[in-house]
Amino acid sequence: MIQQYTLDFLSDLKANNNRDWFQTNKLVYDKAHQDTIAFADSLLEKMRVHDSIETPSGKASLFRIYADTRFSKDKAPYKTHFGIRFSRATTYLRGGYYFHLEPGNSFMAGGFFSPNPDDLKRIREDISFHYEEWKELVSQPKFIEVFEELKGDGVKTAPKGFDKDHPAIELLRKKQFILRHDFTDKEVLQSDFVERLDQTFQELRPFFDYMSEVLTTNSNGESIL
Repeated sequence: MIQQYTLDFLSDLKANNNRDWFQTNKLVYDKAHQDTIAFADSLLEKMRVHDSIETPSGKASLFRIYADTRFSKDKAPYKTHFGIRFSRATTYLRGGYYFHLEPGNSFMAGGFFSPNPDDLKRIREDISFHYEEWKELVSQPKFIEVFEELKGDGVKTAPKGFDKDHPAIELLRKKQFILRHDFTDKEVLQSDFVERLDQTFQELRPFFDYMSEVLTTNSNGESIL
């Protein structure tokens, strides 16, 4: 389980995001980092029961705490969260899992954050041709209960090649296809949180399974692998 001291460290880091403070508290960071790795290892073990994950370990799943400030106006040297990412294995299994640990802003997410142009075009083609299936997929009671809606940035007008009056225009405008569920700090610190997070990740599978079929076939339904 995630320990209180890990959230405390992240809160303190947010209030003291500078190299001097970080070096002074390096042992505290190491303890929080190891706690998060242990949690990620436990989560990975559970997820491998129901999905094929190519990420080799909990440690390998963690993003670095050091911020890349080269192209950012924010020059704070450290991220104030821990990020865990698991990649699905094989060319056929599409989509990825992400857990964001941050005091007051913890969440899980999954989906397609930046599909390449060919994948994005194929997704939009499927939305256009099979709008009723997409509508059913995102309107299931369980889907709405867990994720509320399909999230992600989109273009302001109709994408090139698609009718602005298409009944699925709100979906067609999307250039990201993301599902997200938020957790409170109280939930994150509960002893059974790893099981709850794993179960929430499992709720992504109907969407992932559908997208795997879409992205490994052409518009005629023929395999492209």
